[in-house]
Amino acid sequence: MADSETLKAKSVESPDETRTFEKGKVDLVSIDEVTAGRFTLEPGWRWSECVKPIAGTDSCQVLHTGYVVSGRMHLVHDDGSERELGPGDVYIIRPGHDAWIVGEEPYVGVDFSSETERYAKEG
Repeated sequence: MADSETLKAKSVESPDETRTFEKGKVDLVSIDEVTAGRFTLEPGWRWSECVKPIAGTDSCQVLHTGYVVSGRMHLVHDDGSERELGPGDVYIIRPGHDAWIVGEEPYVGVDFSSETERYAKEG
């Protein structure tokens, strides 16, 4: 079936773009004003080590809104607040945070924030 103005769909299995970085990747799919990203992050991934060199900021400045499919992630915000996310969690992560994978299972999460398209881009 073809897309229409009232129904559009794309598969993250055939992403518009894949951005790779140390110990991870994000598969991006855009439909109109929405960009979805499937994050796959390996054990040992940490934003401040693996993405900070690309972003060039002291902490992640992207808003994340999404759902954890598998794995666990620990987050620390610039204000000191902390939280661990796991399978089934729906989240809003405000800009100004570091994050890392907990345990030996890869993390898979799907992000629907309007800012997802900025993730792991220079500047």
